[in-house]
This record gives sequence, C-alpha cells and structure tokens, in this order.
Amino acid sequence: MARWENGPGMLHGADCAVPVEIAASYRARTRGLLGRDGIAGALLLTPASGVHTFRMRFAIDVAYLGRDFTVLGVRTMPPGRLGLPRLRARHVLEAEAGAMARWGLRRGLRLRLEAAGQDGAPPPPDAPPQG
Repeated sequence: MARWENGPGMLHGADCAVPVEIAASYRARTRGLLGRDGIAGALLLTPASGVHTFRMRFAIDVAYLGRDFTVLGVRTMPPGRLGLPRLRARHVLEAEAGAMARWGLRRGLRLRLEAAGQDGAPPPPDAPPQG
C-alpha cells in the first residue's frame, strides 16, 4: 500500500485543482482540523476510513476515498458528530461545508493526488515505503 508524507499537495480530477494538506502521520491525522477556524482547500487523512467532528468549530464536507482515490461517498457533517467508518475507504478528504459541491466532487469520480516530491500517483506496490 502506498504511503504518503505530511505536507502540501494538489488534488486533480474534480472541476478544478484543489490545494490539499496531507496528514499521513498518526499525530497529523489525530489533529486534523481541530482548533482551526477554516481551511483553504482540503485536508487529506491517509490512511483513514472515518472521522469525527468533536471540538470542531465549523461544519465540514467529508469525502471517503478508495485505495485508487475513487470517491466512495460525500457527506456534510456538523460539529459534534461521529461518522461511522466507511467500508473500503482508505483515505478521507475534509473541507469546509459546501466546498466539495463547488469543486464538482461526487461519488464515482477518480481523483489524482500530486504531492510535493511525488509524481502525482501512489508509488507502485513494490516501491519502498516513504517516511
């Protein structure tokens, strides 16, 4: 399975390119959007299959992504909610509520992540893990 590093990236495949922050370490995934008043772009939690919005200050859109970055589902979550883990989800994308509809992100769409220092796709299965 591909491993990503914390840092900036760009998500392609929706109606526009979206800047993302990649949260690949346990600490970065645990922190997520907690304590923030908003986000420019989106936050990619990887690996992840579910999220919560406890102690969050704003509603978020959540997209569950499969191993190949296909969107399995999109939902909006208000603060103080627990989202159940999504079967077959390997990554979770979080953004401010309404952002994913503006970007044209919908179920079935296949996305491509271009991370700093990577070629835009997960490394092949035989590639050594990063980090």
